[in-house]
Parts: sequence; C-alpha cells; structure tokens
Amino acid sequence: MKHKIPLFINLALFPMLAVMIGCKVGDSKVSKPNVVIIFIDDMGYGDISCFGDETIETPNIDALASNGIKFTNFYVNSPICSPSRVALNTGTYPMRHRIHSYIASSKKNKNRVMANYLDPSVNTIASTLRDNGYATGHFGKWHMGGGRDLGNVPLPTEYGFEKSFVSFEGVGDRLLFLNDNLSNQSSKLGRGKIVWAEKYESTRIYIDSALAFIDRKGDKPFFVNLCPNDVHDPHLPDSKVLEEFVSLTNNPWEQKFFAVLRDLDNQIGRLIDSLNKRGLLDNTIIIFTSDNGPTDWGKYYNIDNYPKAYEGELYPPGFTGGFFGRKWSLYEGGIRMPFIMRWDSKIPKSSMDSTSIVTAMDLFPSICSLIGIEYPKNLDGIDKSKSFLGVPIVNKFPVMWEYSSNPGGSIKPGGSWNIDDSLKPKNRSFHSPNLAIRNGDWKLLINTDLTGEMLYNLNNDPGEKINLADTEQEIVKELKDKVIEWRKSMPVEIPKNIQ
Repeated sequence: MKHKIPLFINLALFPMLAVMIGCKVGDSKVSKPNVVIIFIDDMGYGDISCFGDETIETPNIDALASNGIKFTNFYVNSPICSPSRVALNTGTYPMRHRIHSYIASSKKNKNRVMANYLDPSVNTIASTLRDNGYATGHFGKWHMGGGRDLGNVPLPTEYGFEKSFVSFEGVGDRLLFLNDNLSNQSSKLGRGKIVWAEKYESTRIYIDSALAFIDRKGDKPFFVNLCPNDVHDPHLPDSKVLEEFVSLTNNPWEQKFFAVLRDLDNQIGRLIDSLNKRGLLDNTIIIFTSDNGPTDWGKYYNIDNYPKAYEGELYPPGFTGGFFGRKWSLYEGGIRMPFIMRWDSKIPKSSMDSTSIVTAMDLFPSICSLIGIEYPKNLDGIDKSKSFLGVPIVNKFPVMWEYSSNPGGSIKPGGSWNIDDSLKPKNRSFHSPNLAIRNGDWKLLINTDLTGEMLYNLNNDPGEKINLADTEQEIVKELKDKVIEWRKSMPVEIPKNIQ
C-alpha cells in the first residue's frame, strides 16, 4: 500500500501562535525543568500520522504534538547515524570530530579516515547539564564509539552521563539482542553488565530503565537521552502485534515495519503516562525526532524474495512524507525529520512552526537557554529557544552538510560511487552530491570537485524536482563558495585532485 503524499507545500500557510505562558525561564523560584530527548532510529519525516502518514495512526506520538509544537523545517546534521548523534550531543558539525559516517570496525574506520570514537574531552549537553546540577542518563543506541572490535573506548559516563544502558554499538551496561551477530561480537568485549532480550522488547526495557533512573534521582532535575533501536531494521516485531498488519498491506516488509512502529508508539505513550503519574509532566521538556531518513537496502526491492506475496513492485518501508531521497542521501528525505517539542507549562498547545530552520546541533544551546544555564561558546549550533516557545525565527546563517567527501569515502571525483564499505541508497536516483547547503529557501547540492550542481527553492519546490542551477548562477556561486570554504575548514582533508 503506497502512502498518500501530504500537502506539505502549504504548511507555511498555517498561522503560528506567538505566545509565551507561565513564569520566566530561569526564575530562581522555579525548579529547573527536566529534559527528555527521544531520538528515534531511521524514522522518516512522514512515518507518524501527525506528519502525514495516512496508513496507520500513531496516537501517542501525535499527542506530543497536540500538547506542544511541531516544526516542519527541522534537520539532522547527517543522513547516517553516528555523525547525526555526534551533532545532537556536541552542538557541533560532526566532521569536526572526524566522524562523518557510521562507526564500524577499526579497519573500516581507518580506511574511511574516521575516528573510532568521539573525543571524551569535547563538551556535550550531558556534561554541561551534569555540571549544572542535573542527573543525567542515556538509554538506548549510542553509536559514538564501541562495538565490533572496539572495546577499548570511553564509556558513556566519560561524556557526562551518570548512568548509561546502551546497545551493541557501545560499551558499558548494555542490552543485546538474541541471535544477532553484532550483539554476539559485543558480548565478547566485556566492560559492563549485559542483558539479553528479543529486539521487540528493547524499547520497553530502555523505558523501564529510564524510569528507574528517574525514580532514583532524588531532588535533582534530570536529563534523559532515550534512543530506541526502533525503527531501524531488521524489523522483528512480536508475532501478536504483526497479525494486525498482515491484512493492511501486501508488502511483507511494510507489515513488519508497521508492527514495530505501533509498538514504539505504545511504549512512548507509556513513558508519557508514567511521567504524568509521577507529577513530572508539567515541568518536563520532551523532544521527539529521528536521526536520519528511512533505509533503502536492496533487499526491499527484490521481488524474488516474495514472488507471490505482492502484486507489483516492492518498495522499502518508511515514508519520507513526499520528500525526495532516503537515508544515506543529502536530499531532503535523508536529512529533514519530524520534530516535536512538548513543555506543558511553557509551550502553546497544538502550535506549528513552518518558518524557523532548526537543526539537531541547535538543541544543545537552545535547551541550555530554555533552562537558564550557560553553554559553551564554541558551538556551531545556534540558540533557537524563542522558536520553541512559539516565536518563529528567520535564519541568518546557512546550514551545511557533508556525506562521503573524504578520501576514503564512497564518491569518486566526478560524483560517481565507489564500491566500498560505505553505504549508499539502492535507488540510484537518491545518490546525492556529497555536499549540501541551505540558506533561507535556497538549497544547493554539489560535489567537492564542483560537479553535480543542483539548486532548489524549497519553498516552491520542497520535493527537489526543479533544478535551477543553470538559471540562478549568482546564487549557485554564493552558496558554492560558502560550502566549499566550510568543507576545507574541516579536519578531514579533501583529496588533492578535488577543488
């Protein structure tokens, strides 16, 4: 069953409610708010019903939006997991830390000029909040160091988290999946208490662990990073949940995906109910978003796997809301994500911002500003806290992206793809140039050798269908100069035959 494409092109026509309610942020008479960041794995822009999915409902996630604000111009800073998570936690471009693709084995990392882990001396949102009196905990996917053959790496506690419970792509206390190769590799590394479970149990277990941490925090405000492995594939739902979706679509991949998504929504609902029962909901900032767009493995297009199960073409699970591209792509479908923030005592209910351009690296300074503490001055992220309280911000600075422009990456000079360990979408039309920049309504994609120019006006053409590079050469030059200068400033060198 194909998804209907929502009319996101008209989102800018919705009014914004510019109201601030409640007491002044940072008022000494008011206890500092709690913070929960829910960072989903591989969820597309349109996978939840309040962002356009008309196939299944996600009522508990939708309730976050109806009780808060949603943004239609929110971006992560990479179309793949590790750098996306580095940007969120450090407030900086991930390329600064030599993390520009997923952290794999030490050999693969070396071949791609990649760090094996995030430098623990870097300021993180967790260390900053911890130093300002917060109890800090990380529960779920880590992927900023650890796993495969990487056991001698820093623990999450070295980045400011007092308590951590991660998965196979991290060390320390962790949850591993039964009958899973990467989990088996992780178990041999030691360095922490290991709990084994079925994958479909993982989100529930992470939430239970987070709630136990909250109950132990005492009088401190808390910061919780909740990072489920869902909805990353393989999708291995509880068979009882899967039964509900067998008749909904003929696509077997989508049946499993919907079942995983339904359970994720139920678990998030349970988390919110638990915070409410504890009397914490009114003064807790809850943020919901995803690390990158939905996956695009070749197996999802292989009709030979299910010759009798589907009449017509197979297609991958996960919905980009009509945006072009998917995970591993700098087109909008790979980097533009659903974003919701709820703070019952401050944020107007059912509000929406289609003006402000916000990125994951903006969350570090913005959260600090909201709760009234200082943040490091060397961040790339910008304080967008006013937009979270209902006052849209017109961006004055461009946002830039990189994917696989390093010497060991997966794009040759001229824009063609190498066959190596780096990831690329199966659908070749989603193979984007390796640099991108957005400034206002304009977005330029270009390779580091200055080939493959693509210029789009996202206000008029959010689906990136009309390339205006030939007719808007002045804008192309301006954006090209900025993104190339930015790329050259990063610590990973551009190949010598590249501009």
